[in-house]
Amino acid sequence: MIHLWLLIMTWCYLTVHSSKLKKAGVTTSACAEVNNPRVLAMPLLAAAKSTLLTGQNKDMLEKLNVNNMGHQVVIFDFSVIRGLWETRVKKNKERQRKEKERLEQSALEKIKQEWNLILECRKKGIPQSKYLKNGFVNSNKKNLGTGGNTPQLKKSRALSDGVNKEQKKFIFQLSGEQWMELPDSLKEQIYLKEWHVYNTLIQTIPAYIALFQDLRVLELSKNQINHLPAEIGCLKNLKVLNVSFNNLKSVPPELGDCENLEKLDLSGNMEITELPFELSNLKQLTFVDVSANKFHSIPICVLRMSNLQWLDISSNSLKDLPEDIDRLDELQTLLLQKNKLTYLPRALVNMPKLSLLVVSGDDLVEIPTAICESTTGLKFVSLKDGPVETIICEDTEKIIESEREREQVEKEFMKAYLEDLRERESTPSYTTKVMLSLQL
Repeated sequence: MIHLWLLIMTWCYLTVHSSKLKKAGVTTSACAEVNNPRVLAMPLLAAAKSTLLTGQNKDMLEKLNVNNMGHQVVIFDFSVIRGLWETRVKKNKERQRKEKERLEQSALEKIKQEWNLILECRKKGIPQSKYLKNGFVNSNKKNLGTGGNTPQLKKSRALSDGVNKEQKKFIFQLSGEQWMELPDSLKEQIYLKEWHVYNTLIQTIPAYIALFQDLRVLELSKNQINHLPAEIGCLKNLKVLNVSFNNLKSVPPELGDCENLEKLDLSGNMEITELPFELSNLKQLTFVDVSANKFHSIPICVLRMSNLQWLDISSNSLKDLPEDIDRLDELQTLLLQKNKLTYLPRALVNMPKLSLLVVSGDDLVEIPTAICESTTGLKFVSLKDGPVETIICEDTEKIIESEREREQVEKEFMKAYLEDLRERESTPSYTTKVMLSLQL
């Protein structure tokens, strides 16, 4: 059967290409076949011919004039088949290359990288800040270990290590649930410039913080802090204050005396409803995050922060936006998702530097047309929030804690998503947010 099939395929091929073979001067002689590398000659013994070929097949071969010199010569031109497969292989490789590039540039790849890093840090108990830059993987740091050991590099590393050791003298770090309060020895180190206290059970910040006049950074995230002392207003050189994911219910008005403050993060406290008017004095603020609280409107003091560039007031209870929101003429990013907004004011169109606006589109019934026009340069993202399943639990503290953890996960996701969105030339036509359940 195999030989019969081979002969039938040969007959079909030669019938179609007979004219082409004649023009090319292909003959059935042995010397012609050997001299042409593009032609493969396969001799069949005469005995096989008499056994396998019927009378009709014999007539076909005789008509094709391939029965010479006492043996059969079946002629194939593999250049056509080879060219066809080379084309297919090239197309397949090109398709794989484009798919690889698409995955590398997509947000999913970055999110996967972020989660893998977070999991690794949590397993090993390593602070994520050592591997992150502004909340994202610092690729430059990762590449330092593979840069070789040239003398110049060794010298620069030694110099960098010396600088780092000198800088660490001015940085206080504390973490771990075994800490219920700050160590007594801390009050003697008033030369410190940075505090990094996180993931502890500390509930209060002592009044002696007023002695730290050189303090620039106060990172107090993910603790149990339930109030800030009025003495915090004495920190005239403070630039960064992060008290996110604590138990704050209010903010002291004395914070308005920190005239050099540039970044304020109060997110995830779940219970803050208002900010004191005295915070209007913070004219150097460029970043404010009050997400995951209970604000019913944008605080008046925020509208008076003339240099504000980033405002995150997502996951609150906003029902509308003030008509004079365009007073924030330096604002570039406005995050409003997970609120109860039903319309957006036209004043948003008058904000010249606004480049990213994120809302939840479930309840919106009125959106100014100019916001959706691509000519404005504004990236407008409307997220569809799926309902979150609520677990019936008698313990209120457990409910609040689970909500806080969920807000942390969503915040990490949105951070990676927005970073990727800023790198794109245009926004996606739609965004589907998938709720993931992770066990970390």
